[in-house]
Amino acid sequence: MIPMRLISLAIIALPAASSAQTPTPLPGLPAAILPPVQPWSGASERVIVAANDPWITPAERANFATTPRYAETRAWLERLAAASPLIRIETFRRTAQGRDMLMVRASKGGAGKPVVLIQAGIHSGEIDGKDAGLMLLRDIALRGKDSLLDSVDLVFVPIYNIDGHEAMSRWNFPALRGPSEKGNVATARGINLNRDYAKADAPETRAMIALLRRLDPILYVDCHVSDGFDMQYDITFTYAGWGRYAYHRATADWLTARFGPTVTTALERAGHIPTLYPSPIDTRDPAKGIRQAPEGPRYSTGYGDFIGVPTVLVENHMLKPYRQRVLGTYVLLEAALKLAAADRDRIAAAKAADRTSRPATMLARWKPAAMPIGWIERFKGIGFDTYRSPASGQMEQRWTGKPITFRMPIIGQDPVETVTLPTAWWVPAEQTEILYRLRLHGIRFDPITAPRTLTLDRVHLRDAVVQRAQDGRLPLKASFEHVPVTETLPAGTVRVPSDQPLGLLAAALLEPEAPDSLLAWGFFPEMLSSPPGAEDFVRAPLAEALLASDDTVRTAFTVKLADDSAFARDPEARLDWLMERLPDRKTTHLTYPIPRER
Repeated sequence: MIPMRLISLAIIALPAASSAQTPTPLPGLPAAILPPVQPWSGASERVIVAANDPWITPAERANFATTPRYAETRAWLERLAAASPLIRIETFRRTAQGRDMLMVRASKGGAGKPVVLIQAGIHSGEIDGKDAGLMLLRDIALRGKDSLLDSVDLVFVPIYNIDGHEAMSRWNFPALRGPSEKGNVATARGINLNRDYAKADAPETRAMIALLRRLDPILYVDCHVSDGFDMQYDITFTYAGWGRYAYHRATADWLTARFGPTVTTALERAGHIPTLYPSPIDTRDPAKGIRQAPEGPRYSTGYGDFIGVPTVLVENHMLKPYRQRVLGTYVLLEAALKLAAADRDRIAAAKAADRTSRPATMLARWKPAAMPIGWIERFKGIGFDTYRSPASGQMEQRWTGKPITFRMPIIGQDPVETVTLPTAWWVPAEQTEILYRLRLHGIRFDPITAPRTLTLDRVHLRDAVVQRAQDGRLPLKASFEHVPVTETLPAGTVRVPSDQPLGLLAAALLEPEAPDSLLAWGFFPEMLSSPPGAEDFVRAPLAEALLASDDTVRTAFTVKLADDSAFARDPEARLDWLMERLPDRKTTHLTYPIPRER
């Protein structure tokens, strides 16, 4: 059991930052209050160069107390590119604040080599990947590790969220044990880029999607740092749906069968303690279990699954010292390059298999399984005590630093709602924002040149509620009613077939029930506007005539009056309900503008 006794508050010190960048504590505030550091040393320490080495990285020079800003990072990389023919720096578009987005290509040349794409700083306070990548690039270019490029090219994005990176503060990511100042989780506009792949609102996201389409990598690695709870593991990683719930099985199976075991072995040999990322059900009570669940294309890993690219999420443990985290990342990235080179043909075959698959259904909603789907028999945790905080007024955790092991349940998910993919979706020509995103993602569509009459599935929203603001959008929650209709679609309407390599991604964006659909993200606010009205002395006779002539409407109206007393007492609601059911009435109110071809 995890200990839960009360003890007095102890003050624990962080590793010291360089004196030039050590923040001044607030009056009465301890310099640091993070839990005790677990002692660590490992073979990966050998990759750190001497203090007088001319190619020491900025983080190494600072003994990993600080991380370089954008300008210093760019200058160091430009110097490396000038010194080595293996290194080339390119820019791929600009951030919202106008900074060049940088990518570094490490290559020995040769046409047709597959690419391993590694990105750091999508959450720019979680910046371990940047400093690990600089060290690895140096060792590839100048220190004898160029054989990593014999069969693959490396493309490295050192800072994805550059504007957020430059908003450094000691208060950003306060639970991360270094560096002393960190960037922001979101962009200058407040958009979390690892929630933006599907909706693609940020220019940075659009740039990354374009880069993914250009490179079509055989492996995509996204470097993060975890939050959550204390534990002994230092380097963790995972894949879409933890591998278990991925849609594209061939690439998911390669990740679970080959990537996980290979990288785990490399990290253990280097002295690290790796595991599959443990996402906690309850950080206050880790023994409740860790979550494994499906992922939508808002995330890098989910997006990689939907486009058929093997994608890895690295989640280093926040409470491990920055030095240890960077070194573990170095080991993981080097092992990933070696494996991608060895398995290049196998990965290409898996990608091809996934892109020829045509899933007929897609999971739209799920819930935690009632019983664990598995157990970690000896999970390597850290004990904690509790105390009543005079600030919060509740019992708070204080991690003791004492290693413990316990039996950890794995909580999976049960399906709640599954949608069957239609033959196609029909997007009106005026929905330019939607068409732009389909084009951006590389989803195939074709406009019609003449009107076409079809039997379609129209979707009407019920109980639509705008949710709290999230990542620059006002998401929408609703239930849906599907109604068969026969309509003539005008010339210029765009047909999006589901029978295409990115058909599943099209479904994730266009199916109204999908959790990452553009509708769910609030892309159709015009649907919420009330339809043009009329005086009740006109509406009431029209409604009476409808009730007299349409048995189906009359029966449904009678049932609703009996079942909904508030509706029965509301004259406006009654007339609105009947007006919506007038024959041949054209309205956008609560009608999803993209019909489905069955």
